[in-house]
Amino acid sequence: MKHPISGSVASSWNDRSMLTIVRFVLNAIALALATWLVDGITLGGESREHDVGVLLVIALIFGLLNAVVKPVFRFFTKPLIWLSLGLFLLVINAVMLLLTSWVSDTLRLGWHVDGFWNAVLGSLIISVVSFVVGTFVPESDDRRRR
Repeated sequence: MKHPISGSVASSWNDRSMLTIVRFVLNAIALALATWLVDGITLGGESREHDVGVLLVIALIFGLLNAVVKPVFRFFTKPLIWLSLGLFLLVINAVMLLLTSWVSDTLRLGWHVDGFWNAVLGSLIISVVSFVVGTFVPESDDRRRR
């Protein structure tokens, strides 16, 4: 299958790993944007370099939770997702942000989400950024086959 942007075949390990790295960095940017725009999502703020490092760690934690925990939540709440025409996914994403905040608090990273509604607003921002990123950054061939 040809790569939609470059036109080359995107099946090598290098292309898939580069896509993973690009998506990871873009998710970190989405988390940074949510942190910047939502008053209830805070970052320690020792220095700019420290904040970038913390956001990269938070993006890794968020990505791992989305890969491991989110599919379980989606499975058990599938009827609610269908009945709400997908809007319940915002609640699931908010729970993922709250779980990420809990892990961050446990590890004393200094990133915190204060309350459910701030998490919903943050998840809305992250969802919009992910949607925009998804239109420009192609998914790997493995995800398309599902």
